[in-house]
Amino acid sequence: MSKDAEVSSEGEIQSTMLDRAKELLLESGNCAQTSFAILNEEFNLGGEQILKALTPFPGIALRGETCGAVIGSLMALGLVYGRDDLSDWKGYIGSLPSARRFCRQFEEENGSTTCATILQEKLGRNYDLADQVQALEYANAGGPEACSEVVASAITIASKGLAKKIKSAD
Repeated sequence: MSKDAEVSSEGEIQSTMLDRAKELLLESGNCAQTSFAILNEEFNLGGEQILKALTPFPGIALRGETCGAVIGSLMALGLVYGRDDLSDWKGYIGSLPSARRFCRQFEEENGSTTCATILQEKLGRNYDLADQVQALEYANAGGPEACSEVVASAITIASKGLAKKIKSAD
């Protein structure tokens, strides 16, 4: 396969993954679970229990704190780069560069890692998504579509780090 074909094939896979992420986010309404679910499927991470545990993590329980797409993506990175033994300091320190790279690039692309700040940037105001009236206003303002772009960004960034580590392990 030529280098151009590999790039094209990878681009098609990436496009399919991002389309699936947008579809799943609109279905689930949960950026943390969506980002993790797509990465879990794509990289066969075996994190089904983590998917359930991520249920309350969009904006940290809808409080406008850390974006759920960041949390879900970091969970996926942690499954690949993380340590199994709590006394493994080398493993702990070794896991941080990929997570920090992810956060830095996510922040560059989305303006912040904080849900409230991202909503402000993308929609012109923050919404209290735990409030039914504001959640409806968010939806009417195009919030789910804007957040699907944020989730796609997180998945794209995280998938590069995951692919790099998985390739080097082969």
